[in-house]
Amino acid sequence: MEQIPEGYMKNSHGGLDPIATVKDVDKLRDQMVKEIVAKSLDASKQLMEMKQEFFKSIQAFVELSAEKYGLKFGGKKGNMTFMSYDGEYKVLVAVNENIVFDERLQIAKELIDKCIQDWSSGSCDEIKALVQDAFYVGKSGNINKNRILGLRRLEINDERWKQAMTAISDSIQVSDSKQYVRIYRRNPKDSDKYDLVNLDISSL
Repeated sequence: MEQIPEGYMKNSHGGLDPIATVKDVDKLRDQMVKEIVAKSLDASKQLMEMKQEFFKSIQAFVELSAEKYGLKFGGKKGNMTFMSYDGEYKVLVAVNENIVFDERLQIAKELIDKCIQDWSSGSCDEIKALVQDAFYVGKSGNINKNRILGLRRLEINDERWKQAMTAISDSIQVSDSKQYVRIYRRNPKDSDKYDLVNLDISSL
């Protein structure tokens, strides 16, 4: 923690202002903000510790369950659902993989462009619009991954197109993955639905 000399307050520029020159309303605002932040940091730490405990419990249970079948289960656990015996609660574990494309995506784009150039008019215009939309680079400099992957669903009988779809598939790289745990409880008014136990303070 940075030590502020007694009788001073640090300003937003990193300098020190004598407390006597700081308005009372600014002092109260500073106090309020820091109290809220302190409580938030403490709550964030508790949530992180709770999340780690959840995954430890889940891992221990999965390993115990696997032992019943003579298996040793390791690595990240994902896409699993655990239900309470009475069906009132369920815990969902999911792994979200962040994918990126390597240079083969540009090779796929070149192959697709050649296909479109050689095809006759008509449906080609619609496919061209789909391709342009899929490869559009947004303001953040990113492309829409789902639209790129969606091109593979198009049934087009052209070897260059098929090569392009293979290049797209081969270009996929998993840059990182994150595990998520979500807790649900049965909706008291509709037994077929489950409500998420919300741990996001901004959504409460």
